[in-house]
Amino acid sequence: MTTLDARSLGSLDPAVARPGYDRTAVTPGIVHFGVGAFHRSHEAMFVDRVLRAGATDWGIVGVGTLPGDRAMRDALSAQDDLYTLVTTAPDGAVEVRVIGSIVDYLYAPERPDAVLAALRDPRIRIASLTITEGGYGINDATGAFEPRDAATLADLDALPDGAVPTSALGFLVIGLRERRDAGATPFTVMSCDNIQGNGRVARAAVLAFAARIDQGLADWIAAEVSFPNSMVDRITPATTDAGLERVSREFGVDDRWPVLSESFVQWVLEDDFTDGRPDFGAVGVQLVADVEPYEVMKLRLLNASHQAMSYLGLLSGATYVHEVCRDPLFARFLLGYMNEEARPTLAPVPGVDLDDYTAELMRRFSSEAIRDTLMRQIVDGSERIPKFLLPVLREQLRTGGPIERSVLVLAAWSRFLEGRADSGGILEPVDKRLDELRSAVAGEADAPGSFLDYAPVFGDLGSDERLRSAFVAARARLAALGARGTLEALAG
Repeated sequence: MTTLDARSLGSLDPAVARPGYDRTAVTPGIVHFGVGAFHRSHEAMFVDRVLRAGATDWGIVGVGTLPGDRAMRDALSAQDDLYTLVTTAPDGAVEVRVIGSIVDYLYAPERPDAVLAALRDPRIRIASLTITEGGYGINDATGAFEPRDAATLADLDALPDGAVPTSALGFLVIGLRERRDAGATPFTVMSCDNIQGNGRVARAAVLAFAARIDQGLADWIAAEVSFPNSMVDRITPATTDAGLERVSREFGVDDRWPVLSESFVQWVLEDDFTDGRPDFGAVGVQLVADVEPYEVMKLRLLNASHQAMSYLGLLSGATYVHEVCRDPLFARFLLGYMNEEARPTLAPVPGVDLDDYTAELMRRFSSEAIRDTLMRQIVDGSERIPKFLLPVLREQLRTGGPIERSVLVLAAWSRFLEGRADSGGILEPVDKRLDELRSAVAGEADAPGSFLDYAPVFGDLGSDERLRSAFVAARARLAALGARGTLEALAG
């Protein structure tokens, strides 16, 4: 067993690929907020490829702003910021590599001045983000800046009086203010979160936050700072104890926090940067002028399918993604959703064959090696449903197209929020709006269809009579037949 750190790299099993560059020569070029499993399987992996290609001025300084990020700081610090990435293909082929692109990790609650110093550093040309949909505080229905998290709200109150930031948005805005005041070139703000128009969302959040402090600063950011949109894709479950044990047993690496993901990876990135970028195109990133066709495809097919399978699967008693996707009944339902409801709403996607793409999705979903859970897919469903599924439903309502499967997903979500599987087992939703959502669902007892009046999710969509009647009917079928019986009736 080899404990992972800089000194032990030469002692690792030959099957474990190593960085292949002198990490002592790497200098920082990116500050990244939100160093979780996805960032480490995706952006940090691509940057590792950039460093291996010889561009050693693009190392990553990771930043954690949440109390739980202390554990990541401790794990990476003990390993000289190294970690193991294990990827598995649908056919079971495995690759394992130590990633060396993170050169420092700053736990912001204890080192806020160091975070600001990093953002002032002229070598930093990109500040990237994986702070989840809720981290931006943008209302999906209205597009308004309505932050809910305590750190952002505290910063909005305290920063005008000269306090030190605590939130990701606060650090970005103050970092940009210090660049402006110094007459320095600003960094690009690059969202890598799985939301449509992530660059536009990041821009809206940063500008609105800045305007609360200094309208002149907001105007300067609007004129000078790039916020490229991107589409990101790699299924990356949270690391479990079983994953830790597997890395130790199979590869002889004692890693405190490895990452295990699927082999598939995609990053479509708008080529719009304020102060340069790595040669991402040379390491597998698709650099394009317009990301929207790719991101809409992914959000409405992959991400919406996760919602489609998960609520019905959990109600029926399933646990894992591969479990439902290997079930012919669920597979037929998912393909029906993708082919009949989602795909007709898509614009042409340059270079993509949608038949191949949907077939690849089913292969990925069916891979048992990832053991991705249904529950992981639907955390904060009130943030995901409006971005992934409702755009499909709105377009089909507009054109008079089929909506049966999309509506069934909404009905299954409402049943899931009630907390009981079809067998009577307890389900435990996790959602920032859970109390409000459960109150909205409770109204169904006296006023069927009233769940659709919950404006933070549905906006004005619930007023559509075709949707409302279909939703009421779908809830009734789920109550009478259960999830599996409802799918059987739909298939028949």
